[in-house]
Amino acid sequence: MTSPTHLARPVAGNGTGVLVLAGSSGRLDVGRAEMLASCGVTALALSWFGGEGQPSVPREVPLETFADGIDRLLAECSRVVLLGLSYGAEAALLTATIDRRVDAVVALAPTDVAWEGQHEHPDDPRRSKWTHRGVPVPFVPLDRSWEPPSALPAYVELYERSRELAGHEVVEAATIPVERIRAEVLLVAGGTDRVWASTAAAGRIAVRRRARGLETTVVVDPAAGHPVVLPGEVVPDLSRPYAVGGDEGAPQRLGALAWPEIRRVLRIEDAVEMPRMPPARIAASRDTGEHEE
Repeated sequence: MTSPTHLARPVAGNGTGVLVLAGSSGRLDVGRAEMLASCGVTALALSWFGGEGQPSVPREVPLETFADGIDRLLAECSRVVLLGLSYGAEAALLTATIDRRVDAVVALAPTDVAWEGQHEHPDDPRRSKWTHRGVPVPFVPLDRSWEPPSALPAYVELYERSRELAGHEVVEAATIPVERIRAEVLLVAGGTDRVWASTAAAGRIAVRRRARGLETTVVVDPAAGHPVVLPGEVVPDLSRPYAVGGDEGAPQRLGALAWPEIRRVLRIEDAVEMPRMPPARIAASRDTGEHEE
């Protein structure tokens, strides 16, 4: 199985390779990869479902998919960073627990647990969003009886209710074992995230790692929501058929707040754009160049 990818290279790289993972859209985050490459890192955007030979929705996605991306980056880079948003952050954190080759994780709007995969029909059996070596990763099931109280759903209510209904043992089994991550971890979250409670999740991750003597960097904008737009990225249409939280300009503000820490993790020495090599890509229908989940 070959995942659709978009590889963006600088002329003179700094040795860092970044695996760029979007969220629930499953898209290639070309815009983000191109921006990072303009700063001197090699960036590989990878689409992890919906392609040929892949799960059609985010359900039972093999974590080996991301190991393949790491393989490709290590063929030309000396260190690898996983950078993911939302579902992509979930993937990045899980992958870093099982792959010691990861040097750092940047999780934007993270979760501290693995969630149930998407179902296509109400009576579909419950399945994990992820597998490892063919075995489903333990997950928190979603409350399928939940109905949004308004036309603009705030899915944070679904996730929090599902967590409560699941109970302690199920949640503990589904908790991402972040204490196994020996890589550097950077978490970025908005305090009014209406998709899922990313700030609370970031706090729990930091506490779990601190108990094992591991440091975690957490960047929070209390007035921001779920989306994150980094400096240098084209600001896309951020309207969604669901609530994301945050006030006007929050995605850009959160991105700007996190950018110094992201630059440090990626070892970007300065903000001057570097000459670019032509991108290497395998085209996919979801390649839009705009950043969304």
